[in-house]
Amino acid sequence: MSALLSGIFLGWSLGYHDAANVFGSAVSSRMLKFSTAALLASAFVLIGAVLEGNAGIETLAGLTHLNLGLAVVCSLGAAITVTIMTTIGLPVSTSQAAVGAIIGIGFFNRQLNLTGIGKVVACWFGTPVGAAFIAILVYRGLGSLYNRLGVNLFQSDVLVRLCLIAAGSYGAYALGANNVANVTAVFVGAGFMSSFSAALIGGLSIGLGCLTFSRKVAATVTRKLVRLDAFSALVVVLAEAITMHAYTFVGVPVSASQAVVGAVLGVGIVKGINTIRRRTLVNILLGWFLTPVVACFLALAINSVAHMHYVVPK
Repeated sequence: MSALLSGIFLGWSLGYHDAANVFGSAVSSRMLKFSTAALLASAFVLIGAVLEGNAGIETLAGLTHLNLGLAVVCSLGAAITVTIMTTIGLPVSTSQAAVGAIIGIGFFNRQLNLTGIGKVVACWFGTPVGAAFIAILVYRGLGSLYNRLGVNLFQSDVLVRLCLIAAGSYGAYALGANNVANVTAVFVGAGFMSSFSAALIGGLSIGLGCLTFSRKVAATVTRKLVRLDAFSALVVVLAEAITMHAYTFVGVPVSASQAVVGAVLGVGIVKGINTIRRRTLVNILLGWFLTPVVACFLALAINSVAHMHYVVPK
């Protein structure tokens, strides 16, 4: 059971980092309390992981051949990468960290499912673009519907708040369904546990991370990239959730950070491209580029250290 500690650590890191992408915009727009958001995120991420996490688990489990020791190395390398990036406040991709570590071990094994890796990488590029496109559609569609309702200021505040809670809960569900594979798929690939056990343990560890998620990452996404009002925050959460849920059906774990940043950029395009903080966007893109590379080399380094033989002088 101690072998799972690295996976639980990765799940905690994922929840700590990516829950900000689900409810961060609602919290930063002061429509939802931080504690309420954390509780909702932890509950719905577990439900999503258990009900729909299997497809992504099967995809990552099939990227390379693993034994239990190599599974531990993969999850530990990915967790350390995510923790480092989160500490410096960059909304990096846990999916990229997990796959980067798996690729590193795959090089060591000289066995990689290139078709599967190509599918995953293609989805990485499609995630922010798709989320931006969905955000534009949702913004215009919801805006048109909202204008037709003719609600007063008080009714508008209540309506948007309830919608943010519903959308955030859906986003947490999609996060669990899509990203639980990043946490425990390697252990399924090593034959250490079943897909259901992996989804349950992974969902619980992500939920634990949600209860302690980072305000700093939420601020990076929602305040430094583009200023969001409550309605824009709702659009971002919905677009991010729809994007991640769509990739869950494809069976590819993608980045909640990439989805939410793509959605924020979509809102920025509708509101005017000059509202986007370009310097912050560049830093985020740099983090995305570095994440799989760092995870790959960390996994290789950890594996090399684990297989060192020490000679004690007589």
